[in-house]
Amino acid sequence: MATATTDQGYDNHRKFVRGYHVVAFIILMINLIYSAYVAVTSFSVGAVVGLLLAFGLLIVAFYARTFALGAQDRVIRLEERLRLQELLPPEQQAIIGKLSTAQLIGLRFASDAEVGELAVAVAAEGIADREEIKKRVKNWRPDHQRV
Repeated sequence: MATATTDQGYDNHRKFVRGYHVVAFIILMINLIYSAYVAVTSFSVGAVVGLLLAFGLLIVAFYARTFALGAQDRVIRLEERLRLQELLPPEQQAIIGKLSTAQLIGLRFASDAEVGELAVAVAAEGIADREEIKKRVKNWRPDHQRV
């Protein structure tokens, strides 16, 4: 996980929280497997309810992450549109509305000096893959406040 004191680039920009991505997932999977074992070997209403609850907890964990990332993507879209309005000359601002959320997410790491040129290239070439856009960033603008 990159912190505010480390340099950030394409290779280390993803946020990885061991407690969430590893520990919680392992605990939830152990609970699901054990609940399935109990439901099969000692079938009862309580065992089935336990299995359903274990499965439900996995669903909640998945959607908690998905919903947080969706909210983050909306904020990034807004931030990048505002940033591009400030940085692009008036004759290039028409591309802002044409950029997808995924494209804007890819552009968010580009420095102010290069984001305009990169945004124009992304729009002109129709690059939709945010990873491809991130790989084109030369001067990385770190983001340490990601979810």
